[in-house]
Amino acid sequence: MKMRRLSALLCGLLTLAAVLTGCGGREKSGTLRVGVRDDIMNFGYLNKETGRYYGMEIDLANKLAEKLGYEEVEFVTVQPDNRKEMLQEGKVDCLVAAYSIADTRKENFDFSPPYYTDETVIMAERSALFHSADDLKDQTVGIVSGSNAGPLLAQKLYDLGIITDKVVSNTDTATVYEGAGVVKAAKYSDLDTALETGAVDAVCMDKCIAGTYMNENREFLDVVVAEQQYGVATRKDSDLSGPVADAVQKMLDDGTVERLIDKWD
Repeated sequence: MKMRRLSALLCGLLTLAAVLTGCGGREKSGTLRVGVRDDIMNFGYLNKETGRYYGMEIDLANKLAEKLGYEEVEFVTVQPDNRKEMLQEGKVDCLVAAYSIADTRKENFDFSPPYYTDETVIMAERSALFHSADDLKDQTVGIVSGSNAGPLLAQKLYDLGIITDKVVSNTDTATVYEGAGVVKAAKYSDLDTALETGAVDAVCMDKCIAGTYMNENREFLDVVVAEQQYGVATRKDSDLSGPVADAVQKMLDDGTVERLIDKWD
């Protein structure tokens, strides 16, 4: 009789645990603070009138929090020039912010498996009559400060023989190489304005971001600067790194990521 009562009690406790516990075996509680972009249409975009974020990465962050067992998600806007510090200082728990996986970044952060692959491209006004990277000789290309586009662009221009390894000058706002110059803007909207006004001759950014600023008067040059893979970044060796990597892999395996990409493509 006592054994039956004990068995019933254990069964009840297991049932209660199943109700309280989310995916991954952790009790649902707390808030996951996710660093996201607010200026990339269909990826991470903030509607300032409603205060709501939209896009593939926003949906991905919500799914991630659900799988990790969090009750709520707090979205925190990050930019290329501050997202590293935001994560290092613990102002966000992770980044789902078009943050490409790179060896230099792996020194400071852990990354999930890549959930999106993109290309870094060069965009120009059609009126400039640029058609290939060769046309960038002695021209000025704009990038966003803190983005991975800067070193990737420099390497590509060097490989193509457009610039040499000589740096004429380097400041927080511009780097002038022998053969071409690179202007650093604070935001992509600033880069968009610089291209429209002629302050720069072309701009370099990931294609998913360029899509936000593409119009009938612009075109992509026939060169791919580099391939970029986006991953969810967490602090190095943090307790969150393993569960995040596992959750993203599961969403890749079960088709969740592919469905989100298709939804927002």
